[in-house]
Amino acid sequence: MKTFTMTPDQIDKKWILIDAEGIVLGRLASIIAMRLRGKHKATFTPSMDMGDNVIVINAEKIQLTGNHRDRPHYRHTGHPGGIKMQTTGQILEGKYPERVIMQAVKRMLPGNKLSRQQMTNLRVYAGAAHPHEAQSPEVLDVKSMNPKNTRSA
Repeated sequence: MKTFTMTPDQIDKKWILIDAEGIVLGRLASIIAMRLRGKHKATFTPSMDMGDNVIVINAEKIQLTGNHRDRPHYRHTGHPGGIKMQTTGQILEGKYPERVIMQAVKRMLPGNKLSRQQMTNLRVYAGAAHPHEAQSPEVLDVKSMNPKNTRSA
């Protein structure tokens, strides 16, 4: 029996829409990472970008468990002494709350060129509006997959 390997012309990419309102961050990030890599498909090939395009809306309404709102996030400006620190709660209440989801998904992918290419297939929006209606994305209901995916307050 020969090993089956996909070729770029055989790859079928879909558009997936996920509403992040009330969903726990880590569980959502792992589902998104699996969809971006294409591991949910029977024809998964590790060396190919065969994952779906994922659109996440309502990123500002994500839920965090435990003391994760107080967890520090560091970034650097690139200048000497330019390290900056914000908590997860401050980022979610700030100007760019979608960065929390982007960083969580990025850290669940392997650190190589392919995963950086796969991250370009992820689009995260803070509100409910998105400019991808023309692609007619399928809605993926993450809340109904597992009762632990949601958290009430």
